[in-house]
Amino acid sequence: MIKINLITMGKLKEKYLCDAVGEYSKRLSRFCRLEICEIEPVRLPEKPSRGEIDAALEREAELITKKILPESTVIALCVEGKGMTSEDLAQKIKKLSDTGRSISLIIGSSYGLAESVKTIADIRLSLSQMTFPHQLFRVMLLEQLYRAFKINEGSAYHK
Repeated sequence: MIKINLITMGKLKEKYLCDAVGEYSKRLSRFCRLEICEIEPVRLPEKPSRGEIDAALEREAELITKKILPESTVIALCVEGKGMTSEDLAQKIKKLSDTGRSISLIIGSSYGLAESVKTIADIRLSLSQMTFPHQLFRVMLLEQLYRAFKINEGSAYHK
């Protein structure tokens, strides 16, 4: 069973989002060993300068890299990443499962990810060109992972 480590900046606050993450985590437990690592983002002033943002992203990068599973395929979620269909993601997960490699997925803070994190990523992935609330994005990613596993088992879930 593949291990998936979801590294995220920040904690979920809304009950409905926590419930959704709990539901998808439960569903995913049939297919993978999911671990969610929540990291407290670096606090910034109300209107940070570019330098303050870059410094915060680098500090977050240090915290993120400590949570990456050894020997894992690293997938950075970022706006400039490559888009995939649900079928493409399913195929990628199947391939990784077959090799026995674990997956470390990284969701950055509201300012994104430091370039140093993107550089170590094996895959830069974008779920959409649209902007979504940071906390909702976690639910969307977990749903897509669940969908990928259901596609791989040949389920009617993915229509």
